[in-house]
Amino acid sequence: MPAPTHLSAGDIEELGRELDRIRAEVLASRGESDARYIRRVIALQRGLEVGGRAVMFAAALPPAWLAGTAMLSLAKILENMEIGHNVLHGQWDWMRDPDIHSTTWEWDSAAPASQWKYSHNFVHHTYTNVLGRDRDLGYSILRVTPEQPWNPVYLAQPLYNLGLAFTFEWGIALFDVEIDKAFRGEKAWSDTLGQLGEAARKAGRQGLKDYVVFPLLAGPAFLPVLLGNLAANITRNIWAHAIIFCGHFPDGTSTFTEEDIEGESRGEWYLRQLLGSANISGPGVLHLLSGNLSHQIEHHLFPDLPSNRYAQIAPRVRALCERFELPYTTGSLPRQTARVWKRICRLALPGSGRRMTAETSPERVLTARAA
Repeated sequence: MPAPTHLSAGDIEELGRELDRIRAEVLASRGESDARYIRRVIALQRGLEVGGRAVMFAAALPPAWLAGTAMLSLAKILENMEIGHNVLHGQWDWMRDPDIHSTTWEWDSAAPASQWKYSHNFVHHTYTNVLGRDRDLGYSILRVTPEQPWNPVYLAQPLYNLGLAFTFEWGIALFDVEIDKAFRGEKAWSDTLGQLGEAARKAGRQGLKDYVVFPLLAGPAFLPVLLGNLAANITRNIWAHAIIFCGHFPDGTSTFTEEDIEGESRGEWYLRQLLGSANISGPGVLHLLSGNLSHQIEHHLFPDLPSNRYAQIAPRVRALCERFELPYTTGSLPRQTARVWKRICRLALPGSGRRMTAETSPERVLTARAA
């Protein structure tokens, strides 16, 4: 995409004020309809989980196994995406409901909520797409921008990215511990081992629940239930991986350097979120099952606003992008998925991809000033 070097400092700050205005309006208008929304989604998710597990007890019959696995898969997707991710962001803390609060929610995932909130809510959302600061940029194992130095291990990244998709919750749990920092001497091993122990305990509880307790409760249907739980977890992992990668890594998203964010203003932070994110177009059910991360641009701009409001404010955000002649990267799920995999395959090779130039670097975007 052409770099929007046309923006002056005044333009960027005006953009920031307009986005602040949108945020303030949503904050002021939160109310009972929003609370009903999240409670209904939680009720739907729990109904699907209870129903799916009950039907799966008759899993000796193939139709029952398929129905139970499908219901449990949907329940796990809803719990992770629209409920867990967004509750842990504090989007529903304003309700003052202790059962739907970022300080009390523990989600159905191998990653402990406390560790995920630090690596995701603080590190990723503060330093979005900043090389050397945002560890979610390639999750420390993938080369997703030509600015990352090439290493021969990246030749295999299409294969291990596929493996990551199948095991996503476990990969995130290990990633949040930051073992790589301990090996580089950037983090005390005592802290790392403490976090690793916490993650292992959480992962153990997850494994015990899905692969021991519920299969044992099924009696003679032990093996079909175990395989159904495994299939549901893999389905959820693949879906979450696809949605998250499509919001962060397709062609059209930009990366930044630590120098780019020195002295960054609120308006420049907003601009970085716009340039570094991508949306997924589709029907309402896609938005629900994606946790409204199909509106990744709006989520990066306003991570603490209720997710059900993203569709409402998306046209206003897009109109601002048109007004300021900024890109608003979006596309269907198949298109964005293809673009992600194209980038991952291309950057597996040395020197691949369009390298930044003086005219197209994010630094030029963020520091350009009209004469």
